[in-house]
Amino acid sequence: MNDSLLEVRGLRTQFDTPDGVVHAVNDVTFSISPGQIIGIVGESGSGKSVAARSILRMVRPPGRITSGEVRYRGTDLLTLPEKRMRELRGREIAMVFQDPQSALNPAMTVGDQIAEALIVHGTGKRAARRRALELLVQVGIPDAERRIGDYPHQFSGGMRQRVVIAVALAGSPSLLIADEPTTALDVTVQAQILRLLGRLRDELGIAVLMITHDMGVVAEMCDEVVVMYGGRVMERGPVDVIFGRPELPYTADLLAAMPRIDEHSAGRRLPSIPGAPPDPARLPEGCPFHPRCRLSEDVCAREVPQLSPRGGDGHLAACHVTRRGAAIPPMRTAAAEGRRDRTPVPLLQIDGLRVDVAADRAGLIRRHRPVYAVDGVSLTVSSGETVGLVGESGCGKSTLARTIVGINAAASGSVRVGAGAKELRETVQYVFQDPYASLNPRRTIRQSLDEALAVRGLPAGERDAEVVALMERVGLSERHLDRYPHAFSGGQRQRIGIARALAARPKLLVLDEPVSALDVSIQAQIINLLESLRDELDLGYLFIAHDLAVVRHLSDRVAVMYLGRFVEIGDAESVYTAPQHPYTAALLASSPVPDTAGRARERIVLGGDLPSPRNPPTGCRFRTRCPIGPLNRPDRTVCVERAPELTPTETGQLAACHFAGELAATGAVA
Repeated sequence: MNDSLLEVRGLRTQFDTPDGVVHAVNDVTFSISPGQIIGIVGESGSGKSVAARSILRMVRPPGRITSGEVRYRGTDLLTLPEKRMRELRGREIAMVFQDPQSALNPAMTVGDQIAEALIVHGTGKRAARRRALELLVQVGIPDAERRIGDYPHQFSGGMRQRVVIAVALAGSPSLLIADEPTTALDVTVQAQILRLLGRLRDELGIAVLMITHDMGVVAEMCDEVVVMYGGRVMERGPVDVIFGRPELPYTADLLAAMPRIDEHSAGRRLPSIPGAPPDPARLPEGCPFHPRCRLSEDVCAREVPQLSPRGGDGHLAACHVTRRGAAIPPMRTAAAEGRRDRTPVPLLQIDGLRVDVAADRAGLIRRHRPVYAVDGVSLTVSSGETVGLVGESGCGKSTLARTIVGINAAASGSVRVGAGAKELRETVQYVFQDPYASLNPRRTIRQSLDEALAVRGLPAGERDAEVVALMERVGLSERHLDRYPHAFSGGQRQRIGIARALAARPKLLVLDEPVSALDVSIQAQIINLLESLRDELDLGYLFIAHDLAVVRHLSDRVAVMYLGRFVEIGDAESVYTAPQHPYTAALLASSPVPDTAGRARERIVLGGDLPSPRNPPTGCRFRTRCPIGPLNRPDRTVCVERAPELTPTETGQLAACHFAGELAATGAVA
């Protein structure tokens, strides 16, 4: 640690609550050197974010740091007066938060917010303004001179995150703490932000402490990784060493539970860690992971394992079993039950659908100008089939889903799932991204399920047995029925949301980002559940997600959407191994892989943002960002003059591109 910029030693942070003391950070030790990127990974409740806030002394009551040292350039930050600590925040150590929308003041221009970060540290107003412009250029904001006077709501999510990074860079810090900086971003924007952080490290020598749950981001960006569980550091060391030879069963199982964009996993379920992460207020005795660990022994329940060296490369792990030299065997992967030999029945037929999202805003004075968030799409979903729907935020995925279930009205075209509202309700059910928001907090789970069965028309005398059967089908039990939604974990709430959808005995589920908010281990459990229900009940799924690895694992066919239109449709394996549209190739190449060998992959990092559906480009809608279009090949005027139609390609997909297949070799991830 002699050349360390920051040294954290024995850090402990606790929260005094009415239910007892919560040891959120328990004896955490690590260091970071100048120009180094270190990733801190772990599931929800592992203590990652609390550890980061403790470094900057930003833990709010009832939280308090009880012991340890946080040495920055040799000075213990925990002993500094608050005035000196305020001077150091931003100037020496800056933080980038997960949600840029809440981190920025909506009533101030972005230029004023960056300048303010300089003015509070003594910079003059004119100099601060000049520096704000320089920073916007540095983080890649296009047309920075004009955009400096814009407000946060006028920027896309990725651009807002760049502004937050510009604010953090205002004081020329030596250390940047990035708390889940790409979690809410599309893969294309995530690739832009990760490239920016890498460039800041290479050009300015900034050290980055990156908190994330995405092991793919860690594999591609970080030099070292710190694995936390139950408030403790359980494994630490060089990324290539830990990814190649983990010494902690939790790390090994976390990596195994991740669906991979570069693997064909048809015919097997995802390996999954049983149970859920522990409640920080009720941590188990001994090793915090032992109740979920497949290698657990008696000693694991009695004694907390200490971090001990595993080789001479700085690799440390806290595990009683592997400390004796025992190897971690691969997780067993259950084979899929096998789909029944049934004749597919079309459940959903969409033909030429257009959805005008501006129709409700027209009035007597304001002239109606249509804005088609969905603009002429056609798609079918059959029984026993999963169709994955992918594309960036704003492409029209959720608008399409809401139109299918009758929330949005169609401007033209057709959606056929039944003859009327009753048939629609019996055929299609919607599973939301946030199960907590979709469950009534004042109703017990029994009451919510009973209500759904009543709507189906099931007699009152038969509902109790059906409620129990529904809970058991999604892996929960009768004892959960009289609890309220707040008493459940995110994964359990999602299971309840699925159970409520199944109460109507639907034939088709529209699943809108159903696993995006879940930890990796819980995500694997829900994906396996969805696969089993599909195969057992012969359900059809329209599965919407931004995680392309999850979509590949679960889907039979994939539809890729861009600015309201489908640009590629085809068999999932064909789309992933030989993408025919350059947008599909860019999405695949932008997706991180949880393997350090993935750093050598060729990248297609798209510039700019998705255009507005209010004013789409002429010709091909993707041409303003396309790596093989007129942006880089001015002779390709056909892309400006004529919109490409979905046409069959040599590999079997439909693709809307005048030069289909040109980027297939680069985008392939098989």
